Amino acid sequence: MAGKARQQRIGAEMQRVLAELISREVRDPRVGMVTLTAVQVAPDLSVARVLFVPFGGQQDTAEVQEGLARASGYLRGEVGRRLSLRHAPRLEFVFDESIERADRLTRLIDDAVRSETSPGEPRDDGDPR
Repeated sequence: MAGKARQQRIGAEMQRVLAELISREVRDPRVGMVTLTAVQVAPDLSVARVLFVPFGGQQDTAEVQEGLARASGYLRGEVGRRLSLRHAPRLEFVFDESIERADRLTRLIDDAVRSETSPGEPRDDGDPR
């Protein structure tokens, strides 16, 4: 069993190596520009979930995910070699929805604040603004 600190260290190194490999060596036209937001490594280091977002949001996420899955065997081998891992983890590429969720929540909050304090309407809390 690997310790939590080692698990996080390997995840961070994998993210760095994978970002470099994807940008420089993956030639699949479906992949294009991708941002890796996190790598979550299982405690036994058998699986690594790689969270990604298509850069600029211009590409179809399903197509990008297919391209990354297709290249996962090559990427796994390269990660194992570059990080000197005896057994490289199996790579699972997953679209990171947290950025979209955060953007949606921010817009909802902005809309609520705007509607609550629209100009020209008196406020109920006694504040003359």
